[in-house]
Amino acid sequence: MNNTCQRIGLITILCFLPTLSNALTLTWVGCGITKKAFMQELVIAYKKSTGVDIVLEGGGATKGIKSTTEHKADMGGSCRYRVKGEAPDSQITFNPVAWDALVAIVNKDNPIESISMEQLRELYRGEIKNWEQLNGQDMPLALAVRSGKISGVGLTIRQLIFNDPDMDFPQNNVYKSSGPLEEAIENNINTIGMTGISSARKRNLKILKLDGKDPNFDNIKSGNYLLYRPLYLVIDKQSKNATELKKFLGFAHSKTGRDIIRQNGVVPYLEALSLSIKQQTQWKKARKQNSE
Repeated sequence: MNNTCQRIGLITILCFLPTLSNALTLTWVGCGITKKAFMQELVIAYKKSTGVDIVLEGGGATKGIKSTTEHKADMGGSCRYRVKGEAPDSQITFNPVAWDALVAIVNKDNPIESISMEQLRELYRGEIKNWEQLNGQDMPLALAVRSGKISGVGLTIRQLIFNDPDMDFPQNNVYKSSGPLEEAIENNINTIGMTGISSARKRNLKILKLDGKDPNFDNIKSGNYLLYRPLYLVIDKQSKNATELKKFLGFAHSKTGRDIIRQNGVVPYLEALSLSIKQQTQWKKARKQNSE
């Protein structure tokens, strides 16, 4: 009887061994904005559908691109495209998955409701130092910026507002990532900054209108809200898990994946392809206005 029970137990264990040995875990490293925009919900749904687990690690777009290029992660998340000299095309691919909006944010108790594109230019050129200049109260203004020039938010501001990736910003209030920048604005009524809308929505902040346009889903999708940018999955083409990575990318573009992205207030990339053409026009306009 005991031998029979032992044989049954052994058979049961052996039956489960293939399942255990085939369990797959992928790694993702990237920007917090992309993580909050769709990755957290996508990986839950993908695991439920396939059993494949995906471990998420933040650190920013640059870290995500570097980790993927150096094969330290299967894929990365980025809210910007590669910069010159970064990430050889032979090693990785940038795959746009969603459209995010870049938004100006202030403390929830700040009375200001809207800002213009020209005011943003003046702000980041260091020409605005008091809230009165933005039709606010007479109090000093502190601009919070990301460190360096190639962070996802920092580079996008330089591209979309100035079309100048080397533009210098005031360096009085510098933050290494978007999280601390957003926290600083939550805690200081005098501070203003920019971040991704998918991240800002999950904070106790006020999101400003731009030129009177609210950064809602419809305005982002139509391009009526001007500051939009793609969010990318950066994939290591040489990864041993390349086949599974392609499946995950396909899942992100599937109806289920697009529904998840849409539910987070972010526009699925395939549902607004015309924004790519509009953005080229926007860059030209930014270049012209910056040279005037």
